Amino acid sequence: MHSTLRVIQALLLSLMVAMLSGCAGYHAGPSKPAYMSDVKTIAIPSFKNQTLEPRMEVLFASTLAKQIQQDGTYKITREEEADAVLQGTVVRIERTPARGLRSNFFQTSEFNLTLTLEIKLTDRRDGRILTKRNITGNTTFFVSSSNPRTGDVNKDERQAIPLAAEDASVKTVDFLANGW
Repeated sequence: MHSTLRVIQALLLSLMVAMLSGCAGYHAGPSKPAYMSDVKTIAIPSFKNQTLEPRMEVLFASTLAKQIQQDGTYKITREEEADAVLQGTVVRIERTPARGLRSNFFQTSEFNLTLTLEIKLTDRRDGRILTKRNITGNTTFFVSSSNPRTGDVNKDERQAIPLAAEDASVKTVDFLANGW
């Protein structure tokens, strides 16, 4: 009985050592793209807005700052203290029909909303552009009224914009932190 217990303990110990030896190359923490290796702090000034929708520049800058803080790869700081400055422009907000009513095919009850951002990350010290990219944020929304003819599509779109902004922010942080 005693020798059987020792054999089981030895097997379990050998199994644990074998499993842990496979983790020797694992590196915990962020794996930033090579061009971001020296960047630890980022400043995010208000975005520019090329759309007709008011106050988009503040919405995107604050949503992106919140997402960067949640990710934890970079620290948000003031521009004069930052390693890099992330500038952005809200280029386009586009609404396309996704689904019509069964009773009237030409009347839309659901829309796709796509926001296009142009981001540019610049090294604050030498002004070199580290990366530049267009990012899209997507969401869907329904016409709020049970009768789409009387619903306010513009109001419903304005309520969906923060969701698309969050989607674009998640994609931006994935790109900055992981390179994809």
